[in-house]
Amino acid sequence: MSAVPPRLALAGITKRFGAVVANDDISFSVAPGEIHALVGENGAGKSTLVKIIYGLLRPDAGVIRWNGETVAPTDPHAARRLGIGMVFQHFSLFDAFTVAENIALGLDAAGDRRALAARIASVSASYGLPLEPGRAVGTLSMGERQRVEIVRCLLQNPRLLVMDEPTSVLTPQEAEVLFATLRRLAAEGCSILYISHKLDEIRALCQRATILRAGRVVANCNPAVETARSMAEMMIGNELRVTKRMPSDRAPEKPARLSVNGLDRPAERAFGVALRDIRFSVGPGEIFGIAGVAGNGQGELMEALSGEWRTSAAAAIAVDGAPVADRGPQARRLAGLYTLPEERNGHAAVPGMSLAANTLLSARHHMGLTRAGVIRRDAARRFAQRIVSAFDVRTFGVDVPASSLSGGNLQKFVVGRELLQKPAVLVVAQPTWGVDAGAAAAIHIALADLAREGAAIVVISQDLDELLSLTDRIAVISGGRLSRTLQTAQVTVDEIGLLMGGAEGETRDAA
Repeated sequence: MSAVPPRLALAGITKRFGAVVANDDISFSVAPGEIHALVGENGAGKSTLVKIIYGLLRPDAGVIRWNGETVAPTDPHAARRLGIGMVFQHFSLFDAFTVAENIALGLDAAGDRRALAARIASVSASYGLPLEPGRAVGTLSMGERQRVEIVRCLLQNPRLLVMDEPTSVLTPQEAEVLFATLRRLAAEGCSILYISHKLDEIRALCQRATILRAGRVVANCNPAVETARSMAEMMIGNELRVTKRMPSDRAPEKPARLSVNGLDRPAERAFGVALRDIRFSVGPGEIFGIAGVAGNGQGELMEALSGEWRTSAAAAIAVDGAPVADRGPQARRLAGLYTLPEERNGHAAVPGMSLAANTLLSARHHMGLTRAGVIRRDAARRFAQRIVSAFDVRTFGVDVPASSLSGGNLQKFVVGRELLQKPAVLVVAQPTWGVDAGAAAAIHIALADLAREGAAIVVISQDLDELLSLTDRIAVISGGRLSRTLQTAQVTVDEIGLLMGGAEGETRDAA
């Protein structure tokens, strides 16, 4: 009796972009019913590889075998016909359309709308991912939006499901529901290719892991017998530095450097979130965390803190006692309040501008990059080179466009640009979004060092592990309201998860 062939087997997959080799002779296989992890640093080649599997890119060399037969998907339609489904990290949904309408857009043959709605309700309920077909996507939580993407794949009866950072928008409770669904799919014979930077969840979920570094396979392992640290060190090729803030790291009680008092903001766009009576304060040397599922007012809060949105109630936000809520972003920076938004490409950085030119966006005054209104190009290049060196940004130079960097390397650059200016107050959203374990550890260490120098830091993040390891105090934003403040050392993941799900219905003073 012949052995069952792998569901997916890659042999010698190579992909070049000019002089850059993104995938270099990659070979591994995924068995039927296996949950297989694909892990590696940013820029290791994961995204390129899954785009090849899904038909978005063609390899320059190598072979893809599907159930033992050589295939070459030319586009996603061809991949879906084979039985390959993919749930991307960033959802492709239209807020104004219903769940059923969004799912229909992603199906090669949607058929009758009523029949489709019935199938959506049946399949979503069967797999523990309930959805209302007629509900507008703009009214859904981020976890529910992910369900839409997963159910769209399930309706096509996939035999391989590729999941890209699937828990980044989920509460811990929602993540457990997802894991139960994936285990059931695997038990039914569906293979799962699971991409995540969260190594502890890979250890709990996956039977095997393929680890990439610099475009090559450097290890294959059983995650259950490894530690998160050992896998991280395989990824980066050296010892992992970690930071864990202890009570001794905190400064003694001193007047708050950042105070937010009764901040209100109406929902100014469709499907926006109104902020209601937001209150908290952060002292020198303190890191304050704000947890929450995406779409609960984090974006609106960030705009209010940065000065992109202003209110006439100037005292609603104060820096070292000075009211700033009625002032714009540059005036707030001059007062010592620096902010770094979640979206690095197009918000924190201009993709078409060079790295050197991108330093001018926020550092032109503080770092002396202009003089009498004239750009000092050499100074900008020197500052960019300093960021690249200090934060190990992988780039061909500071004159290349920001768009040429991988997402993780661009994140290191924009974080470094703000940290090296030594702000009095720093508010940062998703500081390690999409970066690997080594880069995340370096960013955490730099934030902790800045706090030790007396800065007040606010970290808005969906990554609970990040907040629990980095912050002194933590609160949760849900539906535009901020929960009571919790001491990080005393909080439990379940407690935060319940708050993230909206368990606390009324605003409390988080000062």
